Amino acid sequence: MADFDDLPPGLDPRPRDPSEPAPTIVAVTPVRYPQIAERVLRAGAFLGPPAESDAVVWTDPDDPEGFAEVLAGSPARWVQLPFAGIDSFASRGLLDAGRTWTSAKGIYGPAVAEHALTMVLAIARCLPQYIRLRGAAPRDEVGPRRLTGQKVLIVGAGGIGRALIRLLEPHEPEILAVNRSGNAVPGASSTVPMAALPELVGQVDWVVLALPLTPETHHLFGEAMFQAMSRQAWLVNVARGGIVDTPALVEALRGRQIAGAALDVTDPEPLPDDHPLWGFDNVLITPHVANTWDMALADLAARVERNVIAFMNGQPLEGIVDVGLGY
Repeated sequence: MADFDDLPPGLDPRPRDPSEPAPTIVAVTPVRYPQIAERVLRAGAFLGPPAESDAVVWTDPDDPEGFAEVLAGSPARWVQLPFAGIDSFASRGLLDAGRTWTSAKGIYGPAVAEHALTMVLAIARCLPQYIRLRGAAPRDEVGPRRLTGQKVLIVGAGGIGRALIRLLEPHEPEILAVNRSGNAVPGASSTVPMAALPELVGQVDWVVLALPLTPETHHLFGEAMFQAMSRQAWLVNVARGGIVDTPALVEALRGRQIAGAALDVTDPEPLPDDHPLWGFDNVLITPHVANTWDMALADLAARVERNVIAFMNGQPLEGIVDVGLGY
């Protein structure tokens, strides 16, 4: 784990005038992305070690143990997390109620929505099958179809879901949404609360998962949900692998209870080479690349700058995490 002494040249903490009011100190750790440290300085804060910081910007989503070590020695009142999904931190009990927590939710929505749309269009146009063909397509098989008039159910209407709705609209499907409250989502023909999901999944052609992984959504899609789905429906998961009960999905595919699955996330992740999901011709798998650091880093750095400014001025922060809900 990088520490404060690893700051790149030119990003050393600015000198402090002891006659001035106490500055706001922000720790950016591990120091891998100088763009984020630059934005902290641009916002008017000082860079400092976690042990002396008012805020911590954590940049490693894959090291919850290192994160716990940093927090244990830091008085930081606000912590910025690097991803929208915070399950790896929340599941270890690291999100205490004594601090303000923000995540990157909303930042990754457009990129992940693009990937979801790409998967849907690839399946609708039979690209996984056709790219392996040499010659004419068989005429006796179900061929490509348009999305116009099809029903797309988006489970989780946050940043990803709303961005996907905007991308789907020109293709003219009927869009339905599921969220916790059932409050209307712009662009959806209807919105229902999560409790109504089992009744709705059997009425649609596409089920897109775009919701956070929490104790309540863990294995939300299991045997009962797959049995409720239409045999013509595809499952698209760009959220978290743990939302789907993988053994139940395998059995649903074997039994042709659903048409197929497109997965950017899996459980386990990555899938072992001998996992049965690799053996299905109606499963499209990508290696958790719906969003990458290269795509999101500029937006994350900009959010950090805005949040540092808001933090110093006592204003609301973007991407506030509800510790009780886990997202």
